[in-house]
Amino acid sequence: MDWSLLGCGANGHVTFAPDEPELRERLSVTAREGAAWRCLRCGTFVIGEPTSSGPVSAAPRVRRGKELRSAFILRLFAVERFLRAIVFGALAIAIWRFSLSRLSIEAAYDQMLPAVRSLLRELGFNVNHSRLLGLIQHAFKLNPHTLGLLALAAGAYAVIEIIEAVGLWLLKRWGEYFAMIATSIGIPYEIYDLTAKVTWLRLLAFTINVALVVYLVVTKRLFGVRGGKKAYEARLRSASILQAQIDALAAEEATRAEEAAQAEEAAQAEEAAQAEEAAQVEKTAQADGAAQAGKTAQTKEAAQPGGPAQAGKTAQTEEAAQPGGPAKAGKTAQAEEAAQADEPAPAAPGTHRSEASQPRPARAPAQTEQPATAQTAGRTDQPGDMPAPG
Repeated sequence: MDWSLLGCGANGHVTFAPDEPELRERLSVTAREGAAWRCLRCGTFVIGEPTSSGPVSAAPRVRRGKELRSAFILRLFAVERFLRAIVFGALAIAIWRFSLSRLSIEAAYDQMLPAVRSLLRELGFNVNHSRLLGLIQHAFKLNPHTLGLLALAAGAYAVIEIIEAVGLWLLKRWGEYFAMIATSIGIPYEIYDLTAKVTWLRLLAFTINVALVVYLVVTKRLFGVRGGKKAYEARLRSASILQAQIDALAAEEATRAEEAAQAEEAAQAEEAAQAEEAAQVEKTAQADGAAQAGKTAQTKEAAQPGGPAQAGKTAQTEEAAQPGGPAKAGKTAQAEEAAQADEPAPAAPGTHRSEASQPRPARAPAQTEQPATAQTAGRTDQPGDMPAPG
């Protein structure tokens, strides 16, 4: 059963036009017949003017789905409480009137008792064992003070039942707490009454009271059960069509804000990268400029007639051109050393001058000059070559 459609069928649709433009677009569509507004209870679009309008805070709180079923059950309990209040209220009034005119009522009872007895016998009831007649006769024996207390107790119980009924019918949170506490207080007495004697009436009253207490505690999350009031209100908000649209709009705004923040971060990162790239380009340009300036300076120094490089080359040329210069002196010294190496070693005493005066062979090139001299010196020093003494 769709309790939302049942509620709209019984009480009509509930439409609302919020003042906020974006939320207003979400709750309305344009049809050929005109503007249609979404019902906050069943969710269908209804053509015509909205039931109410204003800011979101002024939107009506609409129960739908399981909450409508819960409201129906609570109102059934409220009707049962109203019936109890009527019965006990009537009993309190009867006891009070009886205490004021007990004598006249007793006389009237005695006068009507024979006719009542005969009627009950004809209906098949045993008058001698009737609990109703025994209760009435016992009431005639009570004193006025006791009757006054009984009337006051019955009246107080009727008032309690009326408060419970009003709170449950209006679906108020305080009514749920009050009904649960008041009903729980009477359960121990009902259990004691059932231990004394089990009747259908007592059993029915006990079952109704226990069912009401359990239902209120579990479904309405009283006294912190299943998350308490916060969880209960969160479930109501999650079932609300208007709250669902508000949450969806907030989620879209959050998504747009996040995308804008990401775009801004990306733009900042790109600007930083461009700035870093520009700084590197500038550094490279500065290094190239410095290198070009150094090359230009070196070229200028080399091109100057009296510069250091030109002076160095001129000095080297002059030294090479001088007759007694370092280069010439070096070559002369090398020639003298080679001539000294080519001279024969002095002859030993007693040797013929003829060998010493023999012509020497032509000198080998400078590279083989030194080994030939060594061989000649060797032959001179050998004993076999020396002449015999004359």
